[in-house]
Amino acid sequence: MKTTIVYKSTDSFEIMADFYPVSLKNSPVVLYIHGGGLFWGSREDMKKEQIDLYLSAGINVFSIDYRLAPETKLSEIIADIADALKWLENTGHQEFSYDPRNIAVIGSSAGAYLALMTGTFKNNPKAIVSFYGYGDITGDWAAKPSPHYQRMTVVPKELAKMLISNKVITVGPIEKRYAIYMYARQQGVWIEEISGINPLIKKDELAKYCPLQSINPEYPPTLLLHGTMDEDVPYEQSVLMSDALQTAGVENKLITIPNGKHVFDEDWQNPVVKEAFTEVIQFLRKHLG
Repeated sequence: MKTTIVYKSTDSFEIMADFYPVSLKNSPVVLYIHGGGLFWGSREDMKKEQIDLYLSAGINVFSIDYRLAPETKLSEIIADIADALKWLENTGHQEFSYDPRNIAVIGSSAGAYLALMTGTFKNNPKAIVSFYGYGDITGDWAAKPSPHYQRMTVVPKELAKMLISNKVITVGPIEKRYAIYMYARQQGVWIEEISGINPLIKKDELAKYCPLQSINPEYPPTLLLHGTMDEDVPYEQSVLMSDALQTAGVENKLITIPNGKHVFDEDWQNPVVKEAFTEVIQFLRKHLG
């Protein structure tokens, strides 16, 4: 039975999270970060099969919302993730029975990017699992128009702008927000929309938002999972992260899903996907104790 809490609030917004407990006391916990290009999604996007898998392995689950772009820019979005970790470390264990020293962060797509960013935090998690994430937001794949999205129906600028709110957004239904992402990827303005920085003019300013450029030997052990046929986030993004982690002497593994596309993990009946999740659980048990 989940419990919904507020892990961060101001006069203008509240950010919610769902805590799914296990019966064993002082068990580890995973913080889950949803995807959605940083424009849409919510804590409820985490699939029931995945929640049940972690719970059955004796791992609590903490699935969070966070402020969404373009209403909120990347620096503040990352601050939300840091505050969610701080809540788990300093506050949550007063309400729930888990071990605040045993935290892993898991994310998918944009959520995986944010998960990889937690490895650069001063107080970083004990382990990171990235499902089709990315470590470099300055590359052509992100900073220039996407051929994949350009093959889709063109989203007019006027429509995209109409869908942007004048308030802080922490939950974004895909049917109302996806067109913003499509427009941004078609026009090559995605990174500027999420960060407020033009990557073609001020690329150096984005370095602090690129986990790939911030890896050091203290970076947490990392498991990367990516499909070779991902048309949204290139498979090479996980290859680059794995290579950089290896160079820094950080324990890591890249699980390649042959012919896997974006959100391959939703194909729960696929034996390759099942085996991948078996490895995820093994990885978490190894590093969370």
